[in-house]
Amino acid sequence: MKAVVVAEHGGPDVLRIEDREIPEISATEVLIKVEAISVNFADIKARVGEYHGQTGFPFTPGLDCAGVIVKAGEEVRDLKEGQRVMAFPKGGSYAEYVCADPVLTYALPDELDSETAAASLTVGVTAYNVLKKMAGLMKGESILIHASAGGIGTTAVQLAKLFGAATIIGTVGSDEKKQLVESLGADHVINYREQNFVDEVMKLTKEEGVDVILDTVAGDNFNRSMECLSHFGRIVNFGHANDGSHPGEVKTNALHSSCRTVIGYSTGTYRKRRPAFLRDSAEQLIQLLVGGKLQMQISERFPLAEAGQAQAHVESRKSTGKILLIP
Repeated sequence: MKAVVVAEHGGPDVLRIEDREIPEISATEVLIKVEAISVNFADIKARVGEYHGQTGFPFTPGLDCAGVIVKAGEEVRDLKEGQRVMAFPKGGSYAEYVCADPVLTYALPDELDSETAAASLTVGVTAYNVLKKMAGLMKGESILIHASAGGIGTTAVQLAKLFGAATIIGTVGSDEKKQLVESLGADHVINYREQNFVDEVMKLTKEEGVDVILDTVAGDNFNRSMECLSHFGRIVNFGHANDGSHPGEVKTNALHSSCRTVIGYSTGTYRKRRPAFLRDSAEQLIQLLVGGKLQMQISERFPLAEAGQAQAHVESRKSTGKILLIP
């Protein structure tokens, strides 16, 4: 089979396509023939050596995929050969075949195509969990979603609308991205390169601040976000899209008197330590997609051999929604 391999940390050019043996599965695993793979920012973090839990060379990057089960271990009960699934596989998803644990493999209905499924898994599960299970977004609340034109951002804007948010504010890095985010349900979109998002949020909320903030940038962006978080507000940090050298800081005296909450979240950590936790959000995601209530924003597709170009496009900050690799 063909697989993308990283033998050293570096730029997009370190991603090489190689011939590899199709993985052997254990009695409790399934083998999936991959039909579509999503490119996530975590893949880039792994490539440059900044993704938690990624150690050793060589490795195949990638968090998720969709495809068809071609072999099921003898102890697997709820999945079978020929079944269409999306999954968080073992050993990276940038490959033509992957093996996966059934607890992290989710059956797909006929109405849901593989490209949509692959595009949705990491960003959909993450957006659902940070909104519903971490922040506990309630009907009538306000929310600020950073990087709202990206994969998680475009999904979170739609989910926040479905969950009844009264005011949805997004931040983007260019005016070209504003129209997309507004079309998905955002009430206000701020170009952070041209406007001070803290000042704008405070104006829009009559100096009260927002109830919920989703932060995947960290660093100074986190510090500034705390300035526009309301009393009883919740900020969820679930990424560090900055260079990681200047983490955000939490000052306890800014928490207790205002009753604000800082929450950390990682789908990767749940995947490794509490995988069963992710099933509910994955199944809810499937229902929303099949029901037409959630639309995945797939902007471009690249062949597997062009994984480097795909990641470079994401790094350029010019992409919107999801980028896919097609084996």
